[in-house]
Amino acid sequence: MSQVYDRVALIGLGLIASSMFWAIKRAGLAGEVTGYARSEATRDTARRIGLCDRVCDTAQEAVEGADLVVLCVPVGAMGAVAKDITSVLKPGATVTDVGSVKRHVIQAVGPEIPEGVHFIPAHPLAGTEHSGPESGFAELFDNRWCLLVPVDGSDPDAIARLRALWEGMGSNVDEMDADHHDLVLAVTSHAPHLIAYTMVGVADDLRRVTDTEVIKYSAAGFRDFTRIAASDPTMWRDVFLTNKDATLEILGRFTEELFALQRAIRTGDGEQLFDYFTRTRAIRRGIIDAGQDTDAPDFGRGKTTP
Repeated sequence: MSQVYDRVALIGLGLIASSMFWAIKRAGLAGEVTGYARSEATRDTARRIGLCDRVCDTAQEAVEGADLVVLCVPVGAMGAVAKDITSVLKPGATVTDVGSVKRHVIQAVGPEIPEGVHFIPAHPLAGTEHSGPESGFAELFDNRWCLLVPVDGSDPDAIARLRALWEGMGSNVDEMDADHHDLVLAVTSHAPHLIAYTMVGVADDLRRVTDTEVIKYSAAGFRDFTRIAASDPTMWRDVFLTNKDATLEILGRFTEELFALQRAIRTGDGEQLFDYFTRTRAIRRGIIDAGQDTDAPDFGRGKTTP
């Protein structure tokens, strides 16, 4: 790949930003990558491990002269960060983000973007349960999807350039409307996370099952719940508070389905249970066929991933 931007600024240096840096470097997509994190300890760690070409002590310093600014902070903080950097944004630059909620980000960040600067929200559908500057790796985005969510008046050339960056980092790229994005993610990510948090919480509440038993005898189902439930608490708090309507809609549907399954179990309706599980099994097959997971034993955990 050839260089897409002269200078990229990463604001927030967690899993996604650190993975972006290593992926950008792997493919030579930017001349220089600057970085900023609110925590001095995070900035020190970033400097120690060589994360970013230049780690700055203020967001404004990191952003100055950047052709692309990527907001990699929790969605609840994006408006304040945008307000802080608005005066130093380079004319013609693009501001984007990696948040998993889009309507809220557009409402919070959009008004802070000055005339002559492009604003193109985005969301890479990739992650692990780990967080922090040392958790990133260049392969995180390979064959994963990144959704671009252009706003009214987004410049086609700026969109094409951002698409080229994500494709250069290994992603498949698609475009989506903000409200539809938030509904899709409520189904595929937000509600499942809340259900995982709840299931792990229930196990903690069931004192008849001891802590050691929960840990020792975790079969794949509960173990996968705990992996999801280990995700960053600040990020997920903000997700649920900022994607409230879509998440509540999907949780309402989930509750209805759960009641129907409870009734089938109570009444001994094996046919309904079998039909339901057959339908859901087909969805799993579709995910594997789309290359978004593997059917290898143990869900591919044997692979050496960070």
